[in-house]
Amino acid sequence: MKRMIAVALTLIIIVLVIPAALVGFGKESTEHADASFGLALIEKTSQVEEAKVGSETVKAEETKMEIAVFRSKAETVEVVPLKEYVIGVVASEMPTDYELEALKAQSLAAQTYVLSQQLKEKGDRNVPQDALVTDTVLHQVYQSKEELEEKWGDSFPERYSKVEEAVEATEGQVITYKDQPITAAFFSTSNGFTENSEDYWAHEIPYLKSVKSPWDTGSPRYSKEVSMPISEFEATLGVTLSGDGSIGTISSRTSGGRVETVVIGDKTFSGREIREALELDSSDFSWHLSNNMVVIQTKGWGHGVGMSQFGANGMALEGQSYQDIIAHYYSGVEIESMETYKK
Repeated sequence: MKRMIAVALTLIIIVLVIPAALVGFGKESTEHADASFGLALIEKTSQVEEAKVGSETVKAEETKMEIAVFRSKAETVEVVPLKEYVIGVVASEMPTDYELEALKAQSLAAQTYVLSQQLKEKGDRNVPQDALVTDTVLHQVYQSKEELEEKWGDSFPERYSKVEEAVEATEGQVITYKDQPITAAFFSTSNGFTENSEDYWAHEIPYLKSVKSPWDTGSPRYSKEVSMPISEFEATLGVTLSGDGSIGTISSRTSGGRVETVVIGDKTFSGREIREALELDSSDFSWHLSNNMVVIQTKGWGHGVGMSQFGANGMALEGQSYQDIIAHYYSGVEIESMETYKK
């Protein structure tokens, strides 16, 4: 009897809420990457019967987590279950024709991203009304099941089922570093390397280190060229070109190959400042003048910190698992059970 009780007890799963701040990341629909998530969770706990051994009834707490999402178009707050929210994020942030293991990695990153934000003080979340996250790239792009059905049409059942499978495979898991949920930053496509966090943001995050991402060279967004009139370039940056045929001097690059500093006339800019002001795909850029136009070539798409989504798919195509993908893009982390954490 004791053995039977022990076996039954091992089957009981107690889900605990993880206390957990891309980041208002950029303008890309596939990118989470620049600033801070204002996310949080609302927990509802109920007592449910889990198992019966003889005349003994074993009960466990079942914690259901919900997220208050500010729906930007309707300007209302919608409360959705965690699983439904993560499905809506993965379906919005990563192409559904990516490999299942890549979608699993995205699911785990998105879920961890949400949970880590609960560590933020309420006043630091910077979200409207009583919401804990918006549905925009300021936090994580989210679309409801109904919105996805309307968007995908006849392909909805197949696409939704695939994303749901990925999310279910990572349910109850969280990426941690030194026993804390991480800020699981991600972006679309690298220039062949990811970026150190301190080279793009204001502070160093030990698990967000530059690593090779050679798969990205096959991305349709790996390289891009844009042109703009010299007058527009000068007005946007508040500079005046010298007229000697040069634009400015890229004086240093980061270990990830992106522009660190550039000098134009008497002004010095960071690569990020140039990228954001000119709305470039990446801060890895080069430029030249041609026919009174500034021609700019970029490599990669996104801030470059954390997991490259295209790289994740490349790894998956090689047969690597979502655990392999997470370990590659987030240095020194572990994948743990949510049971370990509670507020």
